[in-house]
Amino acid sequence: MSSLLRGEEMCLAQLFLQSGSAYDCISELGELGLVEFRDLNPNVNSFQRKHVNEIKKCEEMERILGYLLREIKKADISLPESDMNPVSPSPKHIMTIMEQLQRLEVELGEVTRNKEKLQKNLLELTEYTHMLRITRNFVQRSAEREPLQVQYEEFPFLEKDTRMDYSSMQRLGAKLGFISGLIQRAKIEAFERMLWRVCKGYTILSYAEVEEYLEDPDTGEPTKSVVFLISYWGDQIGQKVKKICDCYHCRLYPYPSNNDERNDVVEGLRTRIQDLHTVLHRTEDYLRQVLIKASESVYTWVVQVKKMKAIYYILNLCSFDVTNKCLIAEVWCPVNDIPKLRRALEDGSRKSGATVPSFVNRIPTTDTPPTLIRTNKFTSGFQNIVDAYGVGSYREVNPAPFTIITFPFLFAVMFGDLGHGIIMSLFALWMVRYENNRKLKNTRNEIWNTFFEGRYIILMMGLFSIYTGLIYNDCFSKSLNIFGSGWNVTAMFTAKVWTTEVLKGNNFLTLDPDVTGVFKGPYPFGIDPIWNLASNRLTFLNSYKMKMSVILGIIHMSFGVILSTYNHRYFRKRYNLYLVFLPELLFLLCLFGYLVFMIFYKWLAFTAKDSKLAPSILIHFINMFLMQGDAKQPPEQGKAMEPLYPGQTGLQIFLVVIAVLSVPVLLLGKPVYLRWLQNGGQNRLGLYRGYERVRRNSDEELCLLRSEDMEEGNSHSDPSSSGEHLSKEFNFADEFLHQAIHTIEYCLGCVSNTASYLRLWALSLAHAQLSEVLWAMVMRVGLRMDTALGVVFLVPVFGLFAVLTVSILLVMEGLSAFLHALRLHWVEFQNKFYSGTGVKFCPFSFSLLPSSFEHDGLL
Repeated sequence: MSSLLRGEEMCLAQLFLQSGSAYDCISELGELGLVEFRDLNPNVNSFQRKHVNEIKKCEEMERILGYLLREIKKADISLPESDMNPVSPSPKHIMTIMEQLQRLEVELGEVTRNKEKLQKNLLELTEYTHMLRITRNFVQRSAEREPLQVQYEEFPFLEKDTRMDYSSMQRLGAKLGFISGLIQRAKIEAFERMLWRVCKGYTILSYAEVEEYLEDPDTGEPTKSVVFLISYWGDQIGQKVKKICDCYHCRLYPYPSNNDERNDVVEGLRTRIQDLHTVLHRTEDYLRQVLIKASESVYTWVVQVKKMKAIYYILNLCSFDVTNKCLIAEVWCPVNDIPKLRRALEDGSRKSGATVPSFVNRIPTTDTPPTLIRTNKFTSGFQNIVDAYGVGSYREVNPAPFTIITFPFLFAVMFGDLGHGIIMSLFALWMVRYENNRKLKNTRNEIWNTFFEGRYIILMMGLFSIYTGLIYNDCFSKSLNIFGSGWNVTAMFTAKVWTTEVLKGNNFLTLDPDVTGVFKGPYPFGIDPIWNLASNRLTFLNSYKMKMSVILGIIHMSFGVILSTYNHRYFRKRYNLYLVFLPELLFLLCLFGYLVFMIFYKWLAFTAKDSKLAPSILIHFINMFLMQGDAKQPPEQGKAMEPLYPGQTGLQIFLVVIAVLSVPVLLLGKPVYLRWLQNGGQNRLGLYRGYERVRRNSDEELCLLRSEDMEEGNSHSDPSSSGEHLSKEFNFADEFLHQAIHTIEYCLGCVSNTASYLRLWALSLAHAQLSEVLWAMVMRVGLRMDTALGVVFLVPVFGLFAVLTVSILLVMEGLSAFLHALRLHWVEFQNKFYSGTGVKFCPFSFSLLPSSFEHDGLL
């Protein structure tokens, strides 16, 4: 809990790694994920570092693995599901893995190329067969259409059907040539127009579509093709036709000169196609066997190569000592994990068989450490909400532990509905129940991943919505009469206030709580269900939820201001308690805290009998700033301006004066005090330099810091050196400007932030009204049908009601309430104590390394 509240205490350490055991030591650290490495060679180019060749080998192996995974996925072979975590291979085994992958790549490449060549040959033979079959029909039709009389025009076939008229050309003594092949169906019209324009009608084009789909040799997709036969006159025309066919990517095949040759070719094609099918089937079987064998080891290879590459990348961050026999690395490490770090180095040295052990040494530093906050699967979602605003500064108070409660509660205040909360909770419980399902975790749908990662947030929001729904007594816009209403209608008739004539003459009747027996007492839990029948229900809920929003907002902001004291005390800036925290708290409580007091006082002091005498809190709050008492109020304003309690005017003037006086203290107190300390109290400021401002619980670290300062010629007890150091750091103008901005922002923010919490009231009423409208316009229509078809009609009506409830009230309204709760935490709550300017601790851990194969969906 202490880690979640403030983060882990960090330290900077030096690792002294022997050259022979450095690889194994870093491998052990990568498995544990304890440390974050610093780059000790920032000025060295990436391509000039020591292990750049090893990294290139790893990238080459990743390329081969990507090729293997794509082939395995193309063959629709499923990878074996395994949660194993193979260790990184030793450096001497790297070449063995490299050779295996290269040999497998060469073998797969040869088999794949042979398969593609066989498929290409099979496609060509199949197309040739279709061409011969279809062009035979062209010739047969031409023979049947032999003209009966001689034509003496120059080109008589151009005036007739230009399908096929070989006899006309033969009578002209033309030397006929034939070109046949296949073309894509989408290109045939443009192809025909081009032939006509270029060849001036000296060609005859006949074509017919192939019935079945053929594979496109370029894209591999099934497409529709067209068989064509072109008869041309003259060699020059034939050359033009061939060029046009090349431009349109036609597949040309030789055209037989007679039927006997055609039959021989068809018979030979049939035999060759059968042989190709047999060879291709055997090739595919062999290829699948190779891929299945590779799929058994590919996951292990992927993990090992990823770990190898990460280790060599870390080795490039290290530097050599003067003897070039020892690697030096600097790491950020949690103080509590130092013993684990030492054991990891010992294990790495023992695995490598090194004679000289590797060791760790803590070093002092003035750099601000990164922030590490340990989380689990429940708290990680709430911590992500905080980190989205900004990573916390080192060792400052973390809002996440409080956000676990306040965030779902404020969401539920805006979303309070028992039925909707139950649906949301059941959905979250289902995700929690199957949180280890790989299909749910490894999906590539970003929207689903967002819901799944926040399943515990959704669960908490649903449970709190059930609670607030019971408080509001609202379930799908209907109230539940669990304990029985505290209002009794019978007493109005018993007291003879209501009679039969009164009932007949009035559409609306008012229950008088002053009549004995009408109001028995408040409802045991939540709002009385009778308010769901009242005509002034909305007025009552408006007043209740508006005051509730103000109260919750003031408590939430005051809690944020109080949390800032933990930062001031921990970082030993006690002057902030008197010069920052106290004025802020006084300003907030003297004005808006007093408003909360008046709300509670009015609730407690006035009963149903004297409720008409209750004054307006808003008018009293405005008069508080105007410093006007009740004696100065004009008599025509009546009893609404009577004081809440005796001595109210004097107390209000006192509170306003205190709030006004806290503003200059907040504005000038801190800069003036720091200026005074700089001029005459330097010895008291010597403890606030850089990393030393953090409380030290370790005597070892204190000694290290002192020894460092002695080496630099500095001492904490030397006022002159400390003052010289501070004079360079402290600037009165900058500090005053910063404090002025903070004062203006805080004082104006108290007003705007209090008004911002009214969104709790607005969204709560909006959600309730939308739920009521949906019930009235959809569900009530189905329930009012009292015929035999009413039950049948109720089924689609309920389906529509369920769809609209989930899509509008749960998804849209839930997202709206989520965003507003997020804003209340980021702006109104966290800015009171949380800076969020830190750097997140990113440990070197194999489990956190990204994988391009997973991103591409190959794993």
